[in-house]
Amino acid sequence: MEWTDEGIVLGVRRHGESSAIVELLTRAHGRHLGLVRGGASSRLRPLLQPGNSVSAVWRARLDEHLGTYAIEGLKLRAATLLGSSHGVYGVTHLASIARLLPERDPHEDIFALLEHSLDDFDDIGSAAVHLIHFELAMLAELGFGLALENCAVTGETTDLIYVSPKSGGAVSRGAGEPWRDRLLRLPPFLRHGEAASELTEQDLQDGFRLTGLFLLRHVLEPRGQGHSDARAGFINALMRQQARAAIPAP
Repeated sequence: MEWTDEGIVLGVRRHGESSAIVELLTRAHGRHLGLVRGGASSRLRPLLQPGNSVSAVWRARLDEHLGTYAIEGLKLRAATLLGSSHGVYGVTHLASIARLLPERDPHEDIFALLEHSLDDFDDIGSAAVHLIHFELAMLAELGFGLALENCAVTGETTDLIYVSPKSGGAVSRGAGEPWRDRLLRLPPFLRHGEAASELTEQDLQDGFRLTGLFLLRHVLEPRGQGHSDARAGFINALMRQQARAAIPAP
């Protein structure tokens, strides 16, 4: 058995004296593990860092075997990603969410979204938006997508500013006004067809609250899991950055 594919490194664990078991999210073969001989060496360690894109050749005698990887670097983002606290937390959280996908099951749209997210991770605000969109996409991929394109009550497609915490459906301003204290806020950057506006701290908090509730309820808690420490670390780093930006210069 043999195939060649592009992959993004999700995680690495040492195996024996010099090898490593590498977990990749590949474009056409899904989340896939393989043994890299010499993976603990100083030559390969920089390639095998979370967030890096690699070209991988996987070989095994039978399809169900762990198999081995021969890996070459394509885009080595790790040095940049791991150079900031939001980058460390962000890439760790993205990997933990991608790890919810069933092994060896292709998810090409998720691969493309993860790749795009990692390529635009320098600015913490942009990184936060990418994380929220990735969590939304993962909910949909796992069968729990939110219905944010029209009002769950009236069918309207405009002025959607709330989300029902029960159904995950959007609710328009007029329909939701009597129950606004019980509804989640739908931030402008997640509203379909609405022009982009300047991001606020409240918008990002609302986005994380929205995706966090449904991820916990539908995906994590049924598996006996909770949100990762990395997610909380990223949000804390984001709030600290927003607080610093709000302080006027002397």
